[in-house]
Amino acid sequence: MGSSADVEAAHLRVAELVQGLHNRPDTDSDTVVAELAEHAAARIPGAQYAGITLTRNAKQVETPATTHHWPLLLDKIQQRHLEGPCLTAAWEEKTVHVRDLETEDRFPNYRKDALEETPIRSIMAFQLFIADESLGALNVYSEEPNAFGHESRTLGLIFAAHSSVAWNSARRESQFQKALASRDVIGQAKGMIMERYRVDAVQAFELLRKLSQNSNVPLTKVASDLVSGTLSSNGNSE
Repeated sequence: MGSSADVEAAHLRVAELVQGLHNRPDTDSDTVVAELAEHAAARIPGAQYAGITLTRNAKQVETPATTHHWPLLLDKIQQRHLEGPCLTAAWEEKTVHVRDLETEDRFPNYRKDALEETPIRSIMAFQLFIADESLGALNVYSEEPNAFGHESRTLGLIFAAHSSVAWNSARRESQFQKALASRDVIGQAKGMIMERYRVDAVQAFELLRKLSQNSNVPLTKVASDLVSGTLSSNGNSE
């Protein structure tokens, strides 16, 4: 993949793959991120496994997608010590390459536990641009040392860039659909209150808001319970 033509062809292949995944009508954000990990493991040279690491703050590490148990366990080790290549890639917005975990000296606590608990010997982590307060990384792993080279890095960076766009788009779509559903159920609950108590829409919404505050339950849940008949309009469960 040394020539510009090869790089451009790789861009096109990954873009077509991601576009095809996102354009499927049944694809939600969880499916998108899971299949992105699967394709990364299959297509990035040297990779045996892949995973997505997500961190919302300095102390919380999540693994929304993985192709095997090992990436999940390695993220748990990163959570344990708050250090590791995937967290560094996410936090510092760069690519991190662990050529051989046996000789790695940047993450001593992570290295020790990873060698004892997993067969993984080389890792390459690529920063993902997540469109909220989260930080993320796309990671590939191999049980062989020195498994990743220049071609792996080039294709991984391309994959991470396209994956960021696809995941953010899927998450926005999922959030939009949830917002529509919430709007609909709140509208139904308001209609029930308006009909029962002969009040206007503003007064009905204010009653829903007070029920939510008094019961310390999200407004959407209060509205849903009222519509389903499990909550009376005075706030008591039926």
